[in-house]
Amino acid sequence: MGKGSGYGKVILFGEHFVVHGIPGIVSAIDSSTDAIVTKAAKGLNIKDERKTSKGYGEEKRLQQIESIERMLKAMKLDPKTPLDIWIGGSLPGFSGLGASAASSVAIARAINEELNLGLGNDQINAIAYEGEKAYAGNPSGIDNTAATYGGLMWFKKNPAGGQDLVERVRIKRPVEVVIGSTGKTANTKAMVEGVADRRKANPAKYDPLFKQAESLAFAGRKALEVGDLKKVGDLMNENHRILQEIGVSSKELDQLVEIARKQGAFGAKLTGGGGGGCMVALTGGNEVSGKVVGAFKGAGFGYLMTKIGVVTY
Repeated sequence: MGKGSGYGKVILFGEHFVVHGIPGIVSAIDSSTDAIVTKAAKGLNIKDERKTSKGYGEEKRLQQIESIERMLKAMKLDPKTPLDIWIGGSLPGFSGLGASAASSVAIARAINEELNLGLGNDQINAIAYEGEKAYAGNPSGIDNTAATYGGLMWFKKNPAGGQDLVERVRIKRPVEVVIGSTGKTANTKAMVEGVADRRKANPAKYDPLFKQAESLAFAGRKALEVGDLKKVGDLMNENHRILQEIGVSSKELDQLVEIARKQGAFGAKLTGGGGGGCMVALTGGNEVSGKVVGAFKGAGFGYLMTKIGVVTY
């Protein structure tokens, strides 16, 4: 049998904008998706035992099969190669945590090990990117990069299709965050396409917002590197406002963000595609994390306590 893992992630700055070549900051979190792959007699047999929000598995089922077939093709294998695939791990299947990318990386690594393909991390990352197309249509590449390598990264997509820019961002210590889940599964592909369509139809509104998002990413990197968590939080709050303006937040996400801020979080914003899924609150310590978690539970929302900036590579 072959085994593999892929890290979950949160985007601190730049979701949606990274698709269009604006830089973003992404951090792997200390939760992962694990996969086990064995050769099968026939068919693609998937057993998904991840903790998920309601409807996540059913919503993503066809995309998951397409993703695996895409990855097999990218590995120069028959996309109908018969395999038994088990998926589990500590990363919940919530939209916005890079769960699809984490599973793509985990499955790619497990196939690589089971079939003795001898692929390195750079190849695994490229294969997982192909798999992500089934979920996101035109993925930025930020999720699979975080899932493959871990750590905290500055990411800039090359819109022309060349090499993306990926740089390590160094911080003084891992920082506590709380991720809140709306419990709703988001269609990332539809959200990405919606932003692109609205920007094309109304560049006078959207182009300045994209410029603001770019400035926030640069300021966020500087604040992270010097350890100014209050500044990072302020910038995250501003990033959420811009994401609201481009139409990707939701009532539940805004509610979670407001709850986290009231409980003392430095800042909070949606993370990932939006339209449901998750948000992230920068708490900076266990005391505030506990307050945020208690308030989320009291309001009936799911959550995950974790850290960003954990060195996992």
